Amino acid sequence: MTNILLTVSYDGTDFCGWQRQDRAAGGNPVRTVQGELECALGKMFRTDISIIGSGRTDSGVHAAGQAANFFSPSDSIPEGNYVRALNGLLPPDVRIMDAKKVDDSFNARLSATSRAYRYFMHTGFPQARDMRYVWRIKRKPDLEVLNGMCSCLSGEIDCATFTAAGDQSLSTHRYIEKAFFRYEGEVLVFEIEANAFLWKMVRSITGTLIQMEQKGKKPEDFRAVLESRDRKQAGMTAPPTGLFLWEVKFDGVRRHR
Repeated sequence: MTNILLTVSYDGTDFCGWQRQDRAAGGNPVRTVQGELECALGKMFRTDISIIGSGRTDSGVHAAGQAANFFSPSDSIPEGNYVRALNGLLPPDVRIMDAKKVDDSFNARLSATSRAYRYFMHTGFPQARDMRYVWRIKRKPDLEVLNGMCSCLSGEIDCATFTAAGDQSLSTHRYIEKAFFRYEGEVLVFEIEANAFLWKMVRSITGTLIQMEQKGKKPEDFRAVLESRDRKQAGMTAPPTGLFLWEVKFDGVRRHR
C-alpha cells in the first residue's frame, strides 16, 4: 500500500460540493467531486478506494489546488502515471494536476497547516467563458477602503459572525494568516489564508466587505461587526461562482483546529 497525495482542480458548477453524498434530500444520488474521484479510482484498481480531502467545498465552489490522499493497492506505479491514468477516467470538469508519494502517516485534512482561497469579482463585462467563475458586481470598489477593513482579519480571531447556521465546528476560532484585495485589470481578487475555515465563512466575509465598502463604512465598523459574533450583523453571503480553493499548504506552523 502506498499513500498518494493528489492535487485536484475542478469546476464546481455542476457539483453538489466536494463531499460524497449517497443520497440528496429527495432521495436521488447527487454528483460530488469526491464521488467522481472514488469512482475513477475504483475503475483503475477494480476495488473500492476511499479518498481524504483537505476540506470540503460547497456546491458551486471551484478548486485550483484541492489536496486529497488515498492508499494505492499498488506499490509499483510511478507517481506521474496516476495523473495520466486518472485524467483518462475522470470527467472533464475534474483534473488531477499532480500526484506524489507521501508518508503513511500523511492525512490531507489533518496534515494541512493552512488553506488559501481566492474570490474573483468582475467589475465590468466578463466574457461568456468567464461567467461561471466570477461574481459580477458592476462597479469598482475602493481598494484602500477594502484593505483597511481587511486589516482586522489577522491572527487568532473568533469568526462566529461569518459562519452559517448548521456549522458543526467545535470552535469558531480560526487563525488568519493574511487577507487582502487586489485588482487584476477589471477583476477584483480577494485572497484569504487561514488554518481552516467555517462553513461559508469566505463567502460571508467577501459579501460583507463588499457591502460595507459600498455603504461607506470604515475599518472600525467592520471590526464592530466581527467582534459582535452575531451572524445577523454581517452582510450578504457572496455567491459560490467566484470562489476557488486555491492552495493547501503542509509546511507552515500548525495551529489549533
